[in-house]
Amino acid sequence: MTIDTSVETVPQRRVSSDGVEMDIFPLPTDCASLDTLLRDLFTHHWQEIIFGPIIQGAAFEIHAEQPPTSISLFDGYLTVAFGHTHFHICIGDNKGSRSQPTGPELARHRRTSRAELYRRINGGCVPMSWGIQFFNGADEQQLTILLPNPFLDPQTEKVVARPDWSRLALWDSLRARWLGLTRPDPTDRSMAR
Repeated sequence: MTIDTSVETVPQRRVSSDGVEMDIFPLPTDCASLDTLLRDLFTHHWQEIIFGPIIQGAAFEIHAEQPPTSISLFDGYLTVAFGHTHFHICIGDNKGSRSQPTGPELARHRRTSRAELYRRINGGCVPMSWGIQFFNGADEQQLTILLPNPFLDPQTEKVVARPDWSRLALWDSLRARWLGLTRPDPTDRSMAR
């Protein structure tokens, strides 16, 4: 995997729709990169991540009970299956069938057009959660993957008395692999709750 040198390594500070500041690190959105990223997360880190769409009015925080039984890419859709339970995310060209081809406008709407590593910032200007977000061509959220959080117990998701900074290992490895940032960012470890 070579790092895309066009990817920004300095975070963009944005305010989310709920008023919380976020540091955003854009990721490449080509099908090969997204396929590699998602396969890695769901193959090697399925037990560490929480995933699902998080939109105003609904949050699906799904924990996989087992590794995926299959991960496949067909007609632009990556499918991650856990037995009968599965999800699809359009990361590539969606052409449809011969009898029902997908028009170009609908294909652009469906496909991931924005992917980003993010960290949410609390009122004290320090990170409080870390993840990855995917948005389609209409800027609608497709998927959020919540990464291990040093402030939460992984079994109960309750706030812990002392942060466990080792829980930022996946965040640090994603920053290194996708952004070329090989040293941990001190900003990520700037708070003891």
